[in-house]
Amino acid sequence: MSAPTPTLALKVMRSTVRRPARLGFTVAIVVLAVIALAAVFAPFIAPYDPDHVDFSAVYANPSPAHWLGADALGRDTLSRMIFGARTALLGPLLVVIASTLLGIVLGLVAGWRGGWLDATLARIFDVLFAFPSLLIAIMAVALFGKGLVAPVIAMSIAYSPFVARLTRQLVATERSRPYVSAYRVQGFAGSWIAVRRVLPNVAPTVGAQSTLNFGYVLAELAGLSFLGLGVQAPTADWGAMINEAQAGVAGGYFLPAIVPAVAVVIVVVAVNVIGEELSDRIGGRTPA
Repeated sequence: MSAPTPTLALKVMRSTVRRPARLGFTVAIVVLAVIALAAVFAPFIAPYDPDHVDFSAVYANPSPAHWLGADALGRDTLSRMIFGARTALLGPLLVVIASTLLGIVLGLVAGWRGGWLDATLARIFDVLFAFPSLLIAIMAVALFGKGLVAPVIAMSIAYSPFVARLTRQLVATERSRPYVSAYRVQGFAGSWIAVRRVLPNVAPTVGAQSTLNFGYVLAELAGLSFLGLGVQAPTADWGAMINEAQAGVAGGYFLPAIVPAVAVVIVVVAVNVIGEELSDRIGGRTPA
């Protein structure tokens, strides 16, 4: 009797144990972990209230009192960066979770059932693909007002077709495998096979690809806040901080704009490194 074929999830776990992580992957994990922990414990580690105005420290240079300087209102840049990480990370996290769950459900149904249902969902996905996610978010803001809620909901819908299309392709491939036919012969219901056996095999690949969406969403939400359509003042947010620092840049004060911009770049790069590494491991490729 031959040994059972391991599922994709089990293969990923074994690959993770066998192959040590690359240095870039480890550094990216540490960077994201530090930023996430700083956001969670912001009230305890931020040296100042992020909204505290001190006109004696307007555009202050980095010093022991203000490690990253201060902005046009004398607010501590480091404190606002720490608190701003909350909205900067929360929005993309919600979008990735919601779009992944919605996309997996739609993709699983389309790939498993096929036929007219698959064709109908494919046409709906094509329509959504025609509209950039940022444009959909701006339309949502125009309809429902500024803030974080409307863009998050709009981007969750906009990104779900990407997840659904990948899920549909993977499920359609798994549906033709011998183990699915074996379960059918044994009398298991199609829904049970799809949810309990096929879905666990495709979920790791979908999850790795969804990780890459986090960086794109973060950049787009930061862009919305920069345009004044996202998180509103005085709430600390990295995109809003760049917007508020524009006047200072004209006057030669670059630090209040550079710090949040660099933070956005660092997080996007770190997430992409993690997503690529996960994709390599799940795909069975050896990283270069």
